[in-house]
Amino acid sequence: MGKRGSGEGSIYKRSDGRWAGVVDLGWLDGKRNRKAMYAKTRKEVQEKLNTALTSHRKGLSFQSDKLTVRESLSDWLRESVKPALRPRTYQSYAEIVRLHLEPSLGRIRLSRLTPRDVQKLINAKLNGGLSPRRVQYSHAVLRRALGQAEKWGFIARNVAKLVDIPKVEQPEISPFDPSEARLFVKAIAGERLEALYLLAIATGLRQAEILGLSWEDIDFGKSQCAVRKTLQRIDGEFRLVEPKTTRSRRIIALPDIVISSLREHKGRQVGEMLVVGDKWENSGLVFTDLYGRPLSDRVVRDRFYRILESAGLRRQRFHDLRHACASLMISQGVPSREVMETLGHSTIAMTLNRYAYIFQEAQRETAIKMGKVLAG
Repeated sequence: MGKRGSGEGSIYKRSDGRWAGVVDLGWLDGKRNRKAMYAKTRKEVQEKLNTALTSHRKGLSFQSDKLTVRESLSDWLRESVKPALRPRTYQSYAEIVRLHLEPSLGRIRLSRLTPRDVQKLINAKLNGGLSPRRVQYSHAVLRRALGQAEKWGFIARNVAKLVDIPKVEQPEISPFDPSEARLFVKAIAGERLEALYLLAIATGLRQAEILGLSWEDIDFGKSQCAVRKTLQRIDGEFRLVEPKTTRSRRIIALPDIVISSLREHKGRQVGEMLVVGDKWENSGLVFTDLYGRPLSDRVVRDRFYRILESAGLRRQRFHDLRHACASLMISQGVPSREVMETLGHSTIAMTLNRYAYIFQEAQRETAIKMGKVLAG
């Protein structure tokens, strides 16, 4: 038998009666890269050899044949997600992997994972009562992980792209109208966190963005604030982290009513600092508890719900103040580009899609005005 070249394989029977196959994968780090495989029959070795040769010709890693889905997901979280994404995102992905992906798919060899395996997982989760949104998110995590495995040469295709996923309808948005917004502003007057709630409804800042504001981010002279950090609770500790996207880092003009409230809030905070003395923790944050520590989002939400109830306003999520801000801006004729930049959306398409019905109402008003102009 002549010498085998790179990308070729050979089969022979060992003295102990087992069959062996050897595949030549060429040169690696100055050495000949050969891999051996064994089986009880010649047919089994031939199948293993064919699989190895096919993977090699497709540029796939030989080791991926032994890699399980669990090992692949673990590698992805450690090597790809943790170094590149925010800690909260990493925790979220790791939770999805631990609770929903590993139990069903973990033992399957990565190279043998099929679209049917993934579809069975999706169906089982839906039938088990997991919400369509959570199932969709779990699928997105798996699709992203398998996409990285494909880039690393462990698999030839991303099977998560070949399945049917549940459709998730966007919840209907019903934010405060102008009269309700004015009633809300009246209800929070004199509240310790009045400036926080005013910022939310007047600028559309996200809760984590508001709680992450430092006094150095507030420019009273120019009546503006800079969004540079967000406050997140990670492993039980508060941390200031970078915003999720580049667009989220932004400068926002502040209405006079907000500037005035922030000035009062700063004076109140100085008073609280004097009361607690050495117990004050100088975090530099605009919104803190009575000891200068970062403010819990739960405290903000609970107080928000009590204000709504006492004012006779319908129940809303705190995040709906952001929607109310967008609705009010659009109804006042603010261009969609400015709405996008104020809210920190990554694209204008996101703004237009999210608030399409409000833009349509504004367009009707424009059409009426145009009709009056043309009709004299």
